[in-house]
Amino acid sequence: MAKKSPQILTEIIKELQDLKYIPELYITEPGTDYAGLVSDSLAQGIRMFVICGGDGTVSSVARAIYGTNATLGIIPAGTQNNVAKSLGIPGDIREAISVLRTGKRTRCDIGLAYCGSDVVPFIEICSVGLFSELFGPGDGIQHGDISRIGDFISTFTASTPSKIRLVLDGREETEAPGHVVLVANMPYIGRRFRVGPDGSYRDGFLDAFLCADIPKLDLMMGYMLKLPGLDLSEDSRIKHFRVKTVDIESYPEMSVLADGITLGKGKVHIEIRRRALTVIAGPAGLDSKKDD
Repeated sequence: MAKKSPQILTEIIKELQDLKYIPELYITEPGTDYAGLVSDSLAQGIRMFVICGGDGTVSSVARAIYGTNATLGIIPAGTQNNVAKSLGIPGDIREAISVLRTGKRTRCDIGLAYCGSDVVPFIEICSVGLFSELFGPGDGIQHGDISRIGDFISTFTASTPSKIRLVLDGREETEAPGHVVLVANMPYIGRRFRVGPDGSYRDGFLDAFLCADIPKLDLMMGYMLKLPGLDLSEDSRIKHFRVKTVDIESYPEMSVLADGITLGKGKVHIEIRRRALTVIAGPAGLDSKKDD
């Protein structure tokens, strides 16, 4: 759980206790060893991890419990809350807590990003290019650190397009100049852009977007600020592919970022792991046409 006011913490604990849960509270901070925390908790017999926080905290815990028999629940308390929204979890704290009892346990896909010697699981998105470079200063600004504005502007102005080559499912190839490639596992990414249907987080596919021939100012205004003029699902300049694997090369090499984790620059291989993580989802996040 990220740091919250004592009043909010008290409310959350009371609501959980009313549902007959016995919560063990852990306050997370930057630098928290999530892998160690999860490992110790599993050794104590804990099998359910409820995250009260935003996408950064959710993705950190998801990485830690990936490959275990633990279950992930979410009480959204961040800025975008894309993962919670994708899973059909309400933004209201009481309603979100009720989903822990009334929601459905389902298996969520996980993406894996390989770059150099690094392998990073991601639950929401992997990005290559400009947005990866801007994530650090942009996240700082979003959380009130206005000293990062200069870093953001200098990084943005210095960015140049690269020649981007994609190999889709080991067969089809496409090339184009551009600033950004986005590979999404969730139907909502970025500033709550919808890029997939309900339940697409468990359909066995990733949504890959090659943003070709789009000026970087348009990308920033549309994707990062969500101003009119850019629609990931409809803009003809954006090539959309549904894949199980994608290999991405860029010249000059661009930065790779998976759920806020920097993997460096260069070639990246991304693949889907079908239904690799147990999550609790609300009715709005389930596609009734898909069976578990």
